[in-house]
Amino acid sequence: MDTALTLTNDMRLVLGLVGFVMVMFLFERIRADVVAVVVLVVLGLTGLVAPEEIFGGFSGNAVMSIISTTILGAGLERTGALNRLASWLLRRGHGVEQRLLLLTTAIAGLNSSFMQNPSVMALYLPVTARLASRTTLNLQRLLLPICSAIVMGGALTMVGNSPLILLNDLMVSANNNLPSGMATLEPLRMFAPLPIGVALLLASLAYFRFYGDRKLKEETTGTASAAPARTESYFASTYGIEGEVFELTVSADSPLVGMTLGEAEALHGAPLMLALQTGNDTRLAPPADMRIWVGSVLGAMGARQDVADFSQNQFLRLSSRLRHFGDLFNPSRAGISEAVVPPTSHFIGKSAAELALRKKSGISLLAINRDKKVVREDVRKVPLRAGDMLVLHSIWQDLAATAKNGDFVVVTDYPKGEQRPHKFKIAMAIFALTIIIALTSRLPVALTLMTGVAGMLLTGVLRMDEAYASINWKTVFLMAGLIPLGWAMDSSGAAAWVAGHTVERLPEGLPVWVLEIAIALLTTAFSLVISHVGATIVMVPMAISLALAAGGNPTAFALITALSASNNLMTASNPVVSMITGPANYNARQMWRVGGPMSLIYTVVVVGMVNLMFWWSSRV
Repeated sequence: MDTALTLTNDMRLVLGLVGFVMVMFLFERIRADVVAVVVLVVLGLTGLVAPEEIFGGFSGNAVMSIISTTILGAGLERTGALNRLASWLLRRGHGVEQRLLLLTTAIAGLNSSFMQNPSVMALYLPVTARLASRTTLNLQRLLLPICSAIVMGGALTMVGNSPLILLNDLMVSANNNLPSGMATLEPLRMFAPLPIGVALLLASLAYFRFYGDRKLKEETTGTASAAPARTESYFASTYGIEGEVFELTVSADSPLVGMTLGEAEALHGAPLMLALQTGNDTRLAPPADMRIWVGSVLGAMGARQDVADFSQNQFLRLSSRLRHFGDLFNPSRAGISEAVVPPTSHFIGKSAAELALRKKSGISLLAINRDKKVVREDVRKVPLRAGDMLVLHSIWQDLAATAKNGDFVVVTDYPKGEQRPHKFKIAMAIFALTIIIALTSRLPVALTLMTGVAGMLLTGVLRMDEAYASINWKTVFLMAGLIPLGWAMDSSGAAAWVAGHTVERLPEGLPVWVLEIAIALLTTAFSLVISHVGATIVMVPMAISLALAAGGNPTAFALITALSASNNLMTASNPVVSMITGPANYNARQMWRVGGPMSLIYTVVVVGMVNLMFWWSSRV
């Protein structure tokens, strides 16, 4: 490496743009994606990047991989995969806090290996709220360990987070400016960082098991946990409506045989009966005149002990596992909501029975909040008034369709898009096939992921408009706008100039691993104040140049840098962290005291595992 490079005007301009990006990201005077567009335009107008290449970032493998993983995640979300996971976690946790916490964080980390970290966190927020409402764990003790596991799990594959997705493109670009005779840098395969990701995930699980959880208990003692407004605990405390659903199978000895659903509901101690299956006829919000026969299955909601007592008295077989109504009661498809009756409503003066809400609209009325009093007895016979707050249970699509008439106004946030739990098996099969292709072929990662996207679109798991809507265009423009800045760092010689002058000032004989730790910590510092995407694009070219100057392995330096760009569990510049600080009411002190030690462990594990991997590959 020539350390006597002269600082040219092109280098000055590129370094000036790097400084501009850092200042803008730090003080947030201009949106990050707008900054990226400005940088893109300046690079093109000044000729630092050729006009025919300036928009190459938009068609690069990195951006297409981001788009593909986002769409795949949206497809899984439409099928309610994560809600199924929440139910499974509750069953497997067996009420043991540490077991539930360990299971949840481990599986969140595995999920993040094939989906973008923010997408995984967005899906886990309602899952976490559900777990918190059913256990003594609060959101403070759940969200940060899950966030950490998601960040660590992103290192399991080359598509788990944005820095790793960017890495191959930046390495290929660096090949254009390598010294003559230097072997080209080969793109890393999809599962190349797997050993590092496994070590990071295990380190995160161990950290929160033996230290982090205890520290979170201390830090959050006396702090209120802000949970999302629509949770089972809210309806339980406000209306006495327990959110747990059970299946009750009618035996031949049951006195319910031959009764109508309305007659069964009037029995003493009867729980809320929200679904009924008789033969091949399965209905949510069944009409009151529907009859119950031997073998019929009731979907009942209520406190476990109350439902168990009713089941015993009426000779019913109780099951907490929803074998018949799993899709109907999937929270992504159906649930409890609140709605207000406006003065112009046609419902005023009529009861739910007269309106035939269940038969006509598929909506069950569970309770009425009137003048701060909750009415639950014979609620279907109570004439409605203007201002009544109705507690309803329904399929979300039926609720939305009925609300269009203006007879009630829904005040609960609920999924507006169509949910397709019946496509769950198809979505999982496509996802599994995508992973198999990635493991067994040499196709580019972006093409492999897009194959999965095509499969989900063709099978109806996702519609094209929904796929477009799922894409985070801010991330796309941020990446596509800044990628050419990384190219310019290489082509202008700015990265080589910085690396050469850095090596000149270092003591002779300094071990390479010390430089690796220094580059890891410097990248982490950048990621605390600018985006992880920005830190990757600025630092990877410098890391490669530094490795060449110091006689290190450029691929190892580049991989350490890309991994370190995600090493931020303390500030909101990490998009995953920014998503949890509000719901869990974390303050800066808590984030630094709990997340800081984990970040140091992260650096040690990354540098150690990368060196071990490359040492082992050289021996094989």
